[in-house]
Amino acid sequence: MVPLIFGLFLSVYLVTVAGNLLIFLAIISDPHLHTPMYFFLSNLSLVDICFISATVPKKMQSKAISYAGCITQMFFFMLFAEMDNFILAVMAYDRFVAICHPLHYTVIMNPQLCVQLVLVCWVISVLHALLHSLLVLQLSFCAHLEIPHFFCELNQVIHSACSDTFLNDVVMYFTVMLLGGGPLAGILYSYSKIVSSICAISSAQGKNKASSTCASHLSAVCLFYCTGLAVYFSYPITQNPQSNARASVIYTVVTPMLNPFIYSLRNEDINRALKKSLGEKS
Repeated sequence: MVPLIFGLFLSVYLVTVAGNLLIFLAIISDPHLHTPMYFFLSNLSLVDICFISATVPKKMQSKAISYAGCITQMFFFMLFAEMDNFILAVMAYDRFVAICHPLHYTVIMNPQLCVQLVLVCWVISVLHALLHSLLVLQLSFCAHLEIPHFFCELNQVIHSACSDTFLNDVVMYFTVMLLGGGPLAGILYSYSKIVSSICAISSAQGKNKASSTCASHLSAVCLFYCTGLAVYFSYPITQNPQSNARASVIYTVVTPMLNPFIYSLRNEDINRALKKSLGEKS
């Protein structure tokens, strides 16, 4: 059973890294893809590589982890999870501007704004991860602690402490609602405007073209948010670490693996760039 699980995680990890790396290299090597949409997608690909690298390699090495290693893993996991969260929101804003304000798209989504948006995402994500890591350092833990998870996930670490975790719980759920719900609300608002704009398009071809640019992103959003928010809000109700661990596998392992397929399946520009980067004629 152990070799099977090791082989499964190794396969998923290699596919994720290879797929996202190909997307990133294809985007930076093709001048036609040097647009805001693909700039954000290249950042998402890099973050997904780091996201899965924060958890899976350690899972394949050993079940044991030191206290310092656990805190470090938790910090980087939260950092890249939050980056995924924010970049998905920024990509929704990009699609909103492209579809609802097409004539002003190049002016609004200029290179300076795109870089600034990504930098802001990084700063907030680092501060968020640092805040929770420092709060966890204030907790005391029993010797030989066993966490019912395949990595040091914040929720599980907090509820494994031997000291009072009230402040940690309050901060955790507040930041989940603020930093998780805020971008999600922005995504929902963007798509409400996008749907209205698509419905106002008279030609069927125009509607299909506008819808196709959003379908991939919307699929990634649903997969990431549904599983991620379910883990944090279901724990106080179910108190079932095993079910939460299984749900965590979806947004920590499966989602980064599927993103390259989601974004390249029906995207002719990406497919052409991939063929070009692999040495094939487009």
